[in-house]
Amino acid sequence: MDRRTFLKGTGVAMALPFFENMGPLSAKAVGPTAKNSSTGSPIRMVCIGNPLGLMPDSFFPKGEGANYELSDLLRPIGRHRKDFTIFSNLDHDISGGHSAVHAFLSGIKDQDASDWPEGNISLDQRAAEFVGTSTRYSSLVMSTGEGDGDLKCKLSWTRNGVNVPPVTSARDLFKALFVQDDPRLLAKRKSAYDVNESILDAVNSQAKILSRQLGKADQEKLDEYLNSVRELERKLGMSREWMHKPKPKVDIGEPGEGDLTYTVPAFYDLLALALETDSTRVATLGVPGNVNTADLGLVGSYHGFSHHGKAEKLRQGLFVIEKFQVEQMGRFLDKLKTIKEPDGQSLLDRTMVLMGSGMGNGSSHSNKNLPLLLAGGGFKHGEHKVYPTQNHKRIPLCNLYGSMLQRFGLEIDQFNKGTGTLTGLETA
Repeated sequence: MDRRTFLKGTGVAMALPFFENMGPLSAKAVGPTAKNSSTGSPIRMVCIGNPLGLMPDSFFPKGEGANYELSDLLRPIGRHRKDFTIFSNLDHDISGGHSAVHAFLSGIKDQDASDWPEGNISLDQRAAEFVGTSTRYSSLVMSTGEGDGDLKCKLSWTRNGVNVPPVTSARDLFKALFVQDDPRLLAKRKSAYDVNESILDAVNSQAKILSRQLGKADQEKLDEYLNSVRELERKLGMSREWMHKPKPKVDIGEPGEGDLTYTVPAFYDLLALALETDSTRVATLGVPGNVNTADLGLVGSYHGFSHHGKAEKLRQGLFVIEKFQVEQMGRFLDKLKTIKEPDGQSLLDRTMVLMGSGMGNGSSHSNKNLPLLLAGGGFKHGEHKVYPTQNHKRIPLCNLYGSMLQRFGLEIDQFNKGTGTLTGLETA
């Protein structure tokens, strides 16, 4: 059989995967998207990051277990002490400084994606696949600014090695979540759905003829492939349903544009509303490394402060920037605590909030011992968990991600470079 084989129908052609009788090459068919079958209030996941890390001596506490001493960066959120966990000595065992930061939520550099069964899919996008079309947006990918080069927040990656571009305007995010679309735009989307949904029907007769010509293994592969296409079409149908469902009404006005001290709170407020209205259950929020720091009373760039070389004046400036980020995350936790679910739990009880970075130390460009804080989500919190540092015992950060995905509802044994789930992290 020719490698360039298509199923053809009225005006459409659908490329087929490689079969055994096409030769040694093969392609993996992606199965249907898993669905969240949990009952009651769903679990959510929020991942927050920046490309420059957090100063280790300001972030990591002294001592371990429940009686650790709050560090300077954690003191502003001390009121949430029993609602979060700090982890020491977890990372992805990779190096590269700025060029490795984008692996924060995947553990895998984009250039190495082809070596792994699921590519370099990130934690949030794996969860988003599980959610599917249960919500209007399977995930929200956001950044409080555009970023530049390695200072962009490349947090989210698909299994095909594609970086998911973030929404960088709070105003655009507000419109996507809460403003009804223009009827002309809806009509264009409907037309696109009509074309896409006709593909499988158009090639159905050819698919049946082809199936009779294949061996058993290839028949199974074709069936898997067509099931994937059917799943895509089902998702298109669900998208059509969301297209006609009114967006939720909220009691806030459309945000404007501003500097860091305006933009970051605006994004957090919109994110809390997106979770509360079940517009999404998965989100990432990044703070790029080239943000303007003038409204924090500083003269200099975020990136410049991060390369302090132990100069005290630069360290003090960097602490101001990092403290602001931690304070705003704490304000977000405040908000989630006040929102009650139908079962009486708070939204924080049902939302895992991960804050960290793929950079362990911006000044030395180290990707080791990443700064990590996990709050909420129904886990037992209140500790500083310190894991072994010896190479032969070192625990992959992806083990934490495996635990988070299991908590989210996925039936998996490990995630990407992980060896299992994280020992010592238990549900409440």
